[in-house]
Amino acid sequence: MKPDRVTAIRLHLFSNGFTSVSAIAAAVGVSEPTVRRDLAAMEASGLIARSHGGAAIAEGAGSEVAFEVRQQINLAAKRAIAEVAIGMLCPGTSVFLDAGTTVLQLARRLRLNPMRLQVFTNCLPVAQVLMPVAEVTVTLLGGTLRSQNASTVGALAEAALERLWFDRVFLGVGAVAEDGEMSSADEGEARLNALMLRRTAGVVVLADAGKFGRRLTYQVGRLGAGMRVVADEGLGHEWRGRLHDLGCTLDVVAV
Repeated sequence: MKPDRVTAIRLHLFSNGFTSVSAIAAAVGVSEPTVRRDLAAMEASGLIARSHGGAAIAEGAGSEVAFEVRQQINLAAKRAIAEVAIGMLCPGTSVFLDAGTTVLQLARRLRLNPMRLQVFTNCLPVAQVLMPVAEVTVTLLGGTLRSQNASTVGALAEAALERLWFDRVFLGVGAVAEDGEMSSADEGEARLNALMLRRTAGVVVLADAGKFGRRLTYQVGRLGAGMRVVADEGLGHEWRGRLHDLGCTLDVVAV
């Protein structure tokens, strides 16, 4: 079973929910017997659950698909959002880049056009991307390593944040509900993100259109006046009006 086929199957199940074996085979481009063998191996590893001639992401693994899978979802939109967000970085300032997959695209864009910045992050991939960039000073928060999101969370990370102040925080979100409430699938991530909102002069939320109209388990905070939201053109007009009513500045990017 090829690792890229495992990723393709997980990505399809994450995007589409429960899917029949025939539909998975068509999406991945292999035979149904091959898919059945793959699914059996993935079920044994706890990645998926099989039933009634199909499969879905396993309940234990379903709250969040692994970081390397999730970063491929809506990738074009995330890159377009990063292209706008880089214009919001100012040389000589301190910023926090959180562990969202859209924020990772901002870090990759910054690597292409470096500027003198002090970057703080709890995201290992963000730190790795920016580590070779001489103009950028990177500080990685300590804490408990959370493999699902390639991030650090917990008491040590929270204690470090309490002693810091940022000119801007760039925050990726798991979900934004109709009332503007941002939420996460993980309690540790939610606690750290909520603290980020209190330790900055400016909040920029980077979220593709698929994150809106959803609610996850753990509350992060509510969108409000003075916050800036960058989303792709898939965001509906109703949501655009709602964000305006909440007092947010909205940037909609073409994909």
